[in-house]
Amino acid sequence: MRTASLTRKTAETAIELSLNLDAQEPVVIETGVGFFDHMLTLFARHSRMALTVKVDGDLEVDSHHTVEDVGIVLGQCLKEALGDKAGINRYGTSFVPMDESLGMASLDLSGRAFLVFDAVFDNPKLGAFDTELTEEFFQALAFNLQMNLHLKILHGKNTHHKIEALFKATGRALREAITFNPDIHGVNSTKGTL
Repeated sequence: MRTASLTRKTAETAIELSLNLDAQEPVVIETGVGFFDHMLTLFARHSRMALTVKVDGDLEVDSHHTVEDVGIVLGQCLKEALGDKAGINRYGTSFVPMDESLGMASLDLSGRAFLVFDAVFDNPKLGAFDTELTEEFFQALAFNLQMNLHLKILHGKNTHHKIEALFKATGRALREAITFNPDIHGVNSTKGTL
């Protein structure tokens, strides 16, 4: 079973996170930021992984540290759970429509971190979630997983729909990338390592 758990405590957040890439339950998300809980739940369901996230963050300041630090810990746990990445597809791409919005995620579990983020949000806040933190989360996730991640909103108006499309698309692209492929022997790279 490809699993990982991590506890991370700083002066700003205390995070307990565990995941299982080969199970779909449980999914329990408690960050204290309602919209972010919703997005992480969608991400877990569409990537078809068990995910538990519990956070005690400095929400009296704002939600920045909570959102960014979850991205850090989630990326670290995914990297650990994937191990040497032998036999997995490595690449994944998904387009997800969410009503009038269309989001795309394309990723490579290359061992090299990069984020291209092409999305504009007209609404600066959804509940306690600052929408600019969407990019901060994916930046932290990509760099700690050492993943090349391209995200784009092709069209849309509603900020909630746009962000939801990106989280769903990333989850679906990740599921494609981490899936074992019987045609791949060893690591899917001419280098022999990822």
